[in-house]
Amino acid sequence: MGLTHPRAVAGAALLALLPVTLAGCGLGGGDDAPDSPASGSQRAPAEEAAAKSRERVQAYLDAMAAKDVDAGRSQLCAPMQSAFDAAATGPNGDFADHFTVPQATITDVRSGPQGEEVSTSVTVAVGSRKATRSLLFTVTRSGADWCIAGETPGGNTPSPAVTP
Repeated sequence: MGLTHPRAVAGAALLALLPVTLAGCGLGGGDDAPDSPASGSQRAPAEEAAAKSRERVQAYLDAMAAKDVDAGRSQLCAPMQSAFDAAATGPNGDFADHFTVPQATITDVRSGPQGEEVSTSVTVAVGSRKATRSLLFTVTRSGADWCIAGETPGGNTPSPAVTP
């Protein structure tokens, strides 16, 4: 297997350079602007990752607001589930009985070094006292599905809106 990987990389590099070579010879579609957006097939994996990550985190936030521990656990990757079971309903857990979640919003989704990073703003209330905190969820692909692999305080600053 050690030899297969370098050959695959060399093959991919050759295929990636072929359109550039053909365009230089006048044989390819050389009219494309160099800064043109990626084609649909190139964007699809990134868009799917962002959409699936957003869905997973939204389902977790909805479960937190509804105090549905089973629905929350089902959004997590298997390695996180035992820690979740131990802490979720504890005094500071996401599903603690004395907390209510009147508002939870996804503020940003972007690729990160460990997977998709989904930033959120969660308002937690205890009686009449409210506090809003930022949480950063890391979502990864596990086989054919997506799951939450991490949750930490904080988050990314929302990306500026892109206008066409």
